[in-house]
Amino acid sequence: MSDLYKILGVERDASQDEVKKAYRELAKKLHPDRNKDNPDVADRFKRVSAAYGILGDAKQRSRYDRGEIDENGSERPSPYGFGANRSRSGRYSSEGRFDPFDFEEASDVFSSFFRSAGARTSRRNAESGTKRPRENPFETSGRRKGLDINYKITVGFEESIIGGTRRISLNDGRTLDIKIPSGIKDGQVIRLSGQGGPGVGGAPKGDALVEVTVAPHPYYKRDGLDILLDLPISLDEAVLGGDIQVPTPKGRLTIRIPKNSSSGKRLRLKGKGVQRGEEVGNMYVTLKLMLPSERDTNLEKLVKDWGGKGGDALRRKAGLI
Repeated sequence: MSDLYKILGVERDASQDEVKKAYRELAKKLHPDRNKDNPDVADRFKRVSAAYGILGDAKQRSRYDRGEIDENGSERPSPYGFGANRSRSGRYSSEGRFDPFDFEEASDVFSSFFRSAGARTSRRNAESGTKRPRENPFETSGRRKGLDINYKITVGFEESIIGGTRRISLNDGRTLDIKIPSGIKDGQVIRLSGQGGPGVGGAPKGDALVEVTVAPHPYYKRDGLDILLDLPISLDEAVLGGDIQVPTPKGRLTIRIPKNSSSGKRLRLKGKGVQRGEEVGNMYVTLKLMLPSERDTNLEKLVKDWGGKGGDALRRKAGLI
């Protein structure tokens, strides 16, 4: 069993900012674009992204710390046989021990009950002249389809865009690899037919319903099929323009910043958004002008010598003064 804190290299009492910082440093170091010929590094990048998918979300992190979800983001079975996930059914033995409920043992009892109930209903209908309702083949034979069982997993933002494979632990102790389709949305449910609770009297099993939570990302956001990114640029890049590299969920791209680009200018990367079937979105990069964090006397002198006095004119044009 993997420890998500060890994967990110942080302590369990680390702050959310420390978790975010650790992830960004590892993601930059392990990104597949920098390690194209190293499958081991690519696998570690996936594990780091998955770990941040849980620890980067305060709510999911709390659930992981309490043992409610495992390192894959899958719900852990309830030890008491009840709860929102219906993960186990059972009974207490005479010794006070919790035993799994034997569906096969109960099937004969249920079948007899349904047959008797069906016979009584048929007699009453015949006596009253009521038209016999359409029969459900499962109900009339005493067979009941098994329960649908709910699970939850958390995936990283990049995994939700690219797709991948996740292993979940089922309530009966089995593990199952499920495919995460590219472009999956937060809250979307994957149905696994026949992986739920057992049916009664030989009826089909229920389904497993896996709800997918997409973890927030440090700098990407999603709007439908579009991906949004705020990109910091320096003063010289804003004035002079030039080619700079931009991260995307599928690797880094080189884009050209036009000269005299104002903060807030939006650039479109056509076809670089989310793909779902035949549809594909765009990626929108919003430029954010960032001045040096420390005082730069040379920059101050340059601005003074430039003598620009256009601030009032710009605000007047915008109707602010």
